[in-house]
This record gives sequence, structure tokens and C-alpha cells, in this order.
Amino acid sequence: MKRNVIKIDENLCNGCGNCVSGCHEGALQLIDGKAVMISDLYCDGLGACIGECPVGAISFEEREAAPYDEVAVMERLVPKGEAVVLAHLKHLKDHNEKEWVQQGVEYLKEHNIDFDLTQIGIGGDCGCSGKSMETTPAAEKPLACGCPGSMAREIKRPQAGFVMAPGAQPIATQPSELRQFPVQLHLINPQAGFLHGADLLLAADCTAFANGEFHSRFLKGKSLAIACPKLDSNTQIYVDKLIEMIDVAKINTLTVLVMEVPCCGGLVRIAQLAREQAQRNIPVKKIVLSVSGEVIEDEWI
Repeated sequence: MKRNVIKIDENLCNGCGNCVSGCHEGALQLIDGKAVMISDLYCDGLGACIGECPVGAISFEEREAAPYDEVAVMERLVPKGEAVVLAHLKHLKDHNEKEWVQQGVEYLKEHNIDFDLTQIGIGGDCGCSGKSMETTPAAEKPLACGCPGSMAREIKRPQAGFVMAPGAQPIATQPSELRQFPVQLHLINPQAGFLHGADLLLAADCTAFANGEFHSRFLKGKSLAIACPKLDSNTQIYVDKLIEMIDVAKINTLTVLVMEVPCCGGLVRIAQLAREQAQRNIPVKKIVLSVSGEVIEDEWI
């Protein structure tokens, strides 16, 4: 499957080892004076090592890679001690990867390993006594590592309220329905926690500007990916990412929102190809807007 993993430029790497200590999952080792990715299985694709590299030798690339395995990572890290495991789980928690955190917590529970997870803000008994895991929303935490523009975050929104202008009547406010960041399909990790079991809205770039009800009518309750089949490069990656979202993240439904212009039909075709090539079959809806923003087509396909 295609997913984001790190890429090391050996010509730039100076062998300082900062990335090795920054990779809590143990995916990196120093071999013959160079940082080496020892297994795709252990790379979470969240980018802690990027922030540790002083010479810019590490970047992301999207390629065929084995699925990340949290249990395999825990098996490697537990012998290294509590501090290493807590650093690893905090790294996942800061990126709001709730499912991976829970898998790590369950591993500790199943193996009767008593680490103090309250040190990293996982409340109760870390799930080890049957209590639910509590985490601080990632949107309220400082950005821990990697590129801020591609770090996966879920967003908590206030309820709609009112604002008062001097000498005027109260004006109702409408909060955004966006629940995560990033939104551009090239930047989204197909295994991000906010996609698991989600209803996904795949929207052409122009649609949010064409229809004033974009948030309340189309986005509410959904995760979002935006794309432009005419201007974006390498749209085959889009097909591969959607396949992974369907089969691995197990998205529930896919709604494709496009404009009536011919180039937008490419986005519908991308969604159809992904469903045809995926192992799971999910419902796909096509919604077409006119150039003035009215809904002219709304159907399951």
C-alpha cells in the first residue's frame, strides 16, 4: 500500500544521530555512519525525525510501504524502558492518533506492564483498569515536530453564538464545520485518526466558494479532502490514497462535491476508480454545483 514514510538523503546525512533519538518508534538506526530506515513497519510517518535533523537530510515521500504496526513497535520499545515508551505514546498523542495510542495502551494492559501514563496526560488508569483513555485534543497542544502544514490535527469547535455590533442587533455567527487539518488530499495521511470510520467529503477546490452553505449543508459531520483534478499533479496518488482510506481507515461513505465544469468530472472518476480497486465496497454520492453555486445534481452512484 502507498503511505507516507521518511526518506533519507545519504549525501546530506552527517551521521549525527539526532534523528535516531528523535524516532521513538525505533525505525531509524545509524549504520556505517549514516541514518538508515530499518523497516517501513515501524515508521509512523508523523515526522518527529524531520525536526531533529540539523542538515535537512530527511523528508517525507509517498511510496509502497508496509502498514504501520503499533504492536510491533511496542514489542521493540518496552524492553527499552518506561521513558522510551512514554515518549513514543506522547508523540502519537500529540498528533491525535487515538487509535494507535489505544493499541499501545492495550498492549501494556495485556502484558501487565505498569507504566505511569498520567505523566503524558493519559488519564485514569490508561485503560488498564477498564477506564476510558482521556487525551487533550491535539488542536490545543503545541506543534511537536515536522511541517506544521501537514501535521494531522482534529479541531474542536464552539457552538454557534451571537456577536454584537455597536448600536446594532445581535448577529448570529456560524462556526466552521471543519474537523481536521490538513485538508489538501496530497497532504492527508490516509491512516490519520480522523479518517477512521468517517464519512468523507471529497470536494473540488472551487465548491466552498461557490456555495454559501458549504459548511452547514455539505461538510457538517464529515472529514474533508480537497483536490483539483485539472491543476493538481500526480492524481494517481489520489486514487491510491482513497483506496487506503477505504480499505485501511475504513471510511464509511464518500461524497464527491464538484462543479459542473468538465474538468471536475475527473474527481468523480478518481473516486470511482478507487472504489473499483478497493477491497471494500462503500457508498459513493456525487453532488454537482452550477457555476453560480446551486445544486443541479445529487445522487448515489
